[in-house]
Amino acid sequence: MKAVVCKAWGLPDSLVVEQVAAPVAAAGQVLVEVRAAGVNFPDLLIIQGKYQFKPELPFTPGSELSGVVAALGEGVTNVKVGDRVIAFSAQGAFAQQIVVPAQAVMPMPPGMDFDTAAAITLTYGTSHHAVVDRAALKAGETMLVLGAAGGVGLAAIDIGKALGARVIAAASSDEKLAVCREHGADATINYATDDLREAIKAATDGKGPDVIYDPVGGVYAEPAFRSIGWRGRYLVVGFANGEIPKLALNLTLLKGASLMGVFWGEFAKREPKANLAAMRELMGWLAEGKIRPRISARYTLEQSAQALNDMAARKVTGKVVILPQA
Repeated sequence: MKAVVCKAWGLPDSLVVEQVAAPVAAAGQVLVEVRAAGVNFPDLLIIQGKYQFKPELPFTPGSELSGVVAALGEGVTNVKVGDRVIAFSAQGAFAQQIVVPAQAVMPMPPGMDFDTAAAITLTYGTSHHAVVDRAALKAGETMLVLGAAGGVGLAAIDIGKALGARVIAAASSDEKLAVCREHGADATINYATDDLREAIKAATDGKGPDVIYDPVGGVYAEPAFRSIGWRGRYLVVGFANGEIPKLALNLTLLKGASLMGVFWGEFAKREPKANLAAMRELMGWLAEGKIRPRISARYTLEQSAQALNDMAARKVTGKVVILPQA
């Protein structure tokens, strides 16, 4: 079978696509023929050795996928051969086949297409864990979303609106903010042209947001946190800007505010029942039309480096997917 292989830490152009041995499902595992694989910002960090964990070289990147069950290892009963499934794995999704633990596989809801199924797990799982579980956003509250046109950003907008909150979207261009408005953002801020603190003040009548969702970090973190409302919750989701910010802790004291870390992968591993409940709620919202994953581009396996380069260059809105069988 064909797979993308990372043989040395580096940028996307160092990846290769080659024939590798097909995996075999051992006890408790499921072999899945991959029909679509979601591309995420952590994939870009992992191949450079800059993420929270480093796989052993060589490895195949990619963590979320949809596909068809091709074979079962001994003892697997939650799916059967031929089932259309969604799966999550630490690595290996950018390939024509993958082996994953049975507990990391769930049936696709009826009527869902493979592209959407591959685009919902990590981004919507992360944003649900952040907004619902960590921040406990309530109807009538206000949430500011930084990097709002990206995968997790649009997911946060969708989830905020599903909960009945007011959502302010911040992004780096008017084109990206138009996408945010399509997903229901009530107000928008272009932080490439606007003074972020003044814009937040104007958008919240000086009260500040109740929740700030930050997957960007860098230079935007401090002005955003200084603008947070009383008892506000600041969600540390990631650092797409490339810089891990340093915040003066007296700011938490002055606002009675909380800094909350968001690491969905660890949450899913440590609290699988809570994660499964979250995914069921997301699937219900999807069926009701309350959340709408946006897929802005599709790539072949041979174009995987281009997909990651486009993400690094911030050309992506919502999600992009790789189609290994194309």
